[in-house]
Order: sequence, then C-alpha cells, then structure tokens
Amino acid sequence: QVRLVESGGGLVQAGGSLRLSCAASGRTLSRDVMGWFRQAPGREREFVAGITWTGGVTRYADFVKGRFAISRDNAKNTVYLQANSLKPEDTALYYCAVDIWREHILTSHTVYEYWGQGTQVTVSS
Repeated sequence: QVRLVESGGGLVQAGGSLRLSCAASGRTLSRDVMGWFRQAPGREREFVAGITWTGGVTRYADFVKGRFAISRDNAKNTVYLQANSLKPEDTALYYCAVDIWREHILTSHTVYEYWGQGTQVTVSS
C-alpha cells in the first residue's frame, strides 16, 4: 500500500509559477514510476509528466515541455513538479500517482495503481 499526499497548489496569475509536491509513504519507492496527471472539469484525466524513481528518466506531455519540470528526492520519498509560465488552460486538479509494476513511463492513467487526493491549480488571466 502506498499513500500519496500532494501539496503546493493554489491561485496564480498567468505567467506565474508553482511547485507541487507529492510525498509518498507506506513503501520505500525503488523500481517505480511516479506520474503527475491533471483533470479539468468536464475533461479526461491527462498525463502531465513522469519520472522513473531509479534512473530519473523523465517524460513530458507536449503541452508542458519547456515549462514544467519533474524531479524527485529519494531521501524524502517525494516527487516535485515545478510549473512555470502557467497559462489559464493549465487550471485543473493535479494528481500524483505511482506505477509499481513497470520501470518505464506510460501515459495512460489506467496503469497507475495508487493516487493522491489531488491539489488544485488555478491560473487567472
């Protein structure tokens, strides 16, 4: 069992930045993949970024490349999402999730076994 707790969301003006955190407990992460997803009202949950816990390999959705950066702190069992140059269309509930069965990053939310409760990001124009 893995418990994930997100934090760091909030209200920010367009062009601003936020740093989201996701703290994992209940299991020491090793050969896992951590992902960030988001879901806006009326829309599907979509992949934002992912990172392999062991090698730190990253993958990004095209719409955040060059603006967002995912990283992890192994000692703290925590993954981060640095979101820069935020746009109103980035407004959504952001979730972190963990895939404990694979060591490569998949973008489908259906393969991730554990999820946090989400943290709201709202970007005003």
